[in-house]
Amino acid sequence: MTDARPVPRVDGENAPRGRLTVYLGAAPGVGKTFAMLDEAERRRARGTDVVIGLVETHGRKATAAKIGDLEVIDRLVIEHRGVEIADLDVDGVIRRSPQVVLVDELAHTNPPGAPRAKRWQDIHALLEAGIDVVTTVNVQHLASLVDDVEAITGVRQRETVPDQVVRDADQIQLVDLSPQQLRRRLAHGNIYRAEQVDASLNRYFREGNLTALRELALLWLADRVDDALTRYRSDHAIDATWPARERIVVAVTGGDESEGLIRRASRIAQRAAGSELVAVHVLPTDGLPSAPPAAIAAQRLQIESLGGTFHTVTGEDVAAAVVDFARGVNATMIVVGVSRHSRWRQALSGSSADAIARLSGAIDVHLVTHEGAGAGVRGPSRTSSMSPARRTAGWVAAVVSPIVVALISEAGTGAAEDLSTALMLQLAVVVAVALIGGLWPAIVSAVLSFLTLNLLHTEPTGRLAIDQPRDVLALVVFVAVAGAVASVVDLSARRTVQAYRARAEASTLAALSRSVLSGEDTAEAIVRRLRAVFVLDQVCLESRDDARSPWKPLAVSGDADDQREPTIVDIDDAHRMVLRGRTLAASDREVAEAFGSQMRIVLEHRRLREEAAGARKLEVSERARTALLAAVSHDLRTPLAAIRAAVDGLSAGVPMTDGDRQTLTATIQDGTSRLERLIDNLLDLSRLQVGSVQARLRASSLEEVVPAAVEPWNAWVSLSLPEDLPPVATDPGLLERVVENLVSNAVRHSPLGTPVVVTASTDGGEAVIRVVDQGPGLSDDRKAQMFEAFQRFDAVADGGVGLGLAVAQGLAQVVGATVSAEDTPGGGLTMLVAVPLVSSPPVREDAGVGEP
Repeated sequence: MTDARPVPRVDGENAPRGRLTVYLGAAPGVGKTFAMLDEAERRRARGTDVVIGLVETHGRKATAAKIGDLEVIDRLVIEHRGVEIADLDVDGVIRRSPQVVLVDELAHTNPPGAPRAKRWQDIHALLEAGIDVVTTVNVQHLASLVDDVEAITGVRQRETVPDQVVRDADQIQLVDLSPQQLRRRLAHGNIYRAEQVDASLNRYFREGNLTALRELALLWLADRVDDALTRYRSDHAIDATWPARERIVVAVTGGDESEGLIRRASRIAQRAAGSELVAVHVLPTDGLPSAPPAAIAAQRLQIESLGGTFHTVTGEDVAAAVVDFARGVNATMIVVGVSRHSRWRQALSGSSADAIARLSGAIDVHLVTHEGAGAGVRGPSRTSSMSPARRTAGWVAAVVSPIVVALISEAGTGAAEDLSTALMLQLAVVVAVALIGGLWPAIVSAVLSFLTLNLLHTEPTGRLAIDQPRDVLALVVFVAVAGAVASVVDLSARRTVQAYRARAEASTLAALSRSVLSGEDTAEAIVRRLRAVFVLDQVCLESRDDARSPWKPLAVSGDADDQREPTIVDIDDAHRMVLRGRTLAASDREVAEAFGSQMRIVLEHRRLREEAAGARKLEVSERARTALLAAVSHDLRTPLAAIRAAVDGLSAGVPMTDGDRQTLTATIQDGTSRLERLIDNLLDLSRLQVGSVQARLRASSLEEVVPAAVEPWNAWVSLSLPEDLPPVATDPGLLERVVENLVSNAVRHSPLGTPVVVTASTDGGEAVIRVVDQGPGLSDDRKAQMFEAFQRFDAVADGGVGLGLAVAQGLAQVVGATVSAEDTPGGGLTMLVAVPLVSSPPVREDAGVGEP
């Protein structure tokens, strides 16, 4: 039974969202409900207020006994086609307001007529109310696994729950039981009734079925844990590999050997359940393909058919790009083919496989041989980070500069034997070439300088020969020094570029973090910034409802004219960023992943803001509903009761004087007027809220509008209007309602015998109507609230519902006027209505108006 003892909780928009705990099982009967009740007992022993919202015992005596003396909320009884169905009473739980509530069977479908269609939606409402929820679900009810479960068991599950609902849980507990133990429990009658046991053992509860369902549950939970680990490593900037799960990265080049590499990597991944297969292809930094696009496309299809994913990155150094990518995805092994380069080339420049093994650190490297290994087939060349134009200029300078400088030197000095000067000039040329084109053009320049120096500055001149040993030594030292200087200059230039890039990345991420943390950035702003930082054609933030739903654009920047394969940056299961244009380098991808982390924060902030706005709207709606109920119970009942009494008196046949009859008739008229005003205000408020009030602005005279508005209150109003008031641009009918509501409010709050004064004057381009009373007045803080619906600040017997001022302000906004309040000298309140004159704004006809 329900215990109605209230428990203090934080209400309103400050209430924190409740925490969701899910007990996940592979099949019915593994003990999810028992585990949930065990947790309830532990929490209650620690002093937590725990209640049972709904627990399904399915006739199991042990489960019913486990409930014990835990408080149980009465169920909501819903009648459908003459049948009464008991279900979870969400409103009853919220009224009880416990700290923790138990709700069994997360995937349950509610009966027709229930407030919500699915039980997971009921649980969402409880979480939004700040109540922690503990629930249960079986893996066969997860939407993404329905087809797999049907293929295993032959049974199609009709009741499902979106995967994201379970993934978003604060805690997921796996309730595991071996197939043999579960079948034994079923045979003992601990799950189903005796007449169902044999059929269940031979169908759904076959040992093979249970083993497969158990593996599904373990793998699904492993994915969820892996997502949490990835977010943790990203949020804490952890680059080191954590081998929590086997993740195999295979480096593909687009060559014929890559197909064999992919098959070998797939076999390695299949040895450990739950392993993930990822392929990566490295493009040169200029973005030009180093392998036929058709071959790359075929290998992409191959890896995807094996259940893996394909990624493309760019990098100056292939080995470094592969290792950087592997670290970024937390890989445990890299599968790479033996180099196709010939032995002499490997001896001179090494191989990518050797470099990957040297750079991999804690990541295992698996080398796979193939028919093309060592055959001298030219693979993708190592490229420079310099632009093609700069590389071309470097090679031109390497060939031309030594000759030109040698000729100028000889012509300028006139002394071919001035070897020291020529050496210094040629050394300067080598350094310049290194700065322009890098190391290899500088080496070529040094060799050409050696030849020109030999030809023009050493005896015998004009021939490639040297007579003096000291000249031989000088030239050899020159080549060595030139090569060393060129190497140092090239390395320094590269380090400068890397330092500038690192500083730019740090500055970008710091600015992004500051803007996100300060709440200035939106998803659209981050998408625009990401596109600008990486000079992309288009960046699109996409979302989906669940794993089976199509991706839908949420925020887009740029146009997608580029047909190359886009780069995908996953944010979470329901969001991702699609980057179209140039292919990102491995280091750029790390920065893009950081953008993804910030985007996750922005989306979470957006969700929280939307939930807070929804909560505020619900609070306002609830307050309005409460006030409206009070109006129905009092402000409608009071005039109705007076009318009913007067009608009964007139129809009772009791002798009465004409004065009594007039009094009763006046009572009926007064009550009817009150009801009419109340209903008009309610209708006007509802029309204003939906934006259906239309204004017809035209030139109007206040001498016609104001007296008509004051007419019902002539006995209590002193009206004084100048005769020379200019016309105003307004809708006379709506302005009349504004003034009438203000006068009605002033009359109700004025002392008996003190008239309400209504005047008008001009002020600049406006006519100002003043409604002055000598009532109690309002403080400044209450003046800010007086125009809200259902606001009443006193205990006047005929105080109304508190709609008059709200309607007056809404109608004033529709006609372009403003309503304000100020203190009356000597006490009271003066209401001012400022209406534009005809000469002020242009007159509008049939102006549509939105929500005020």
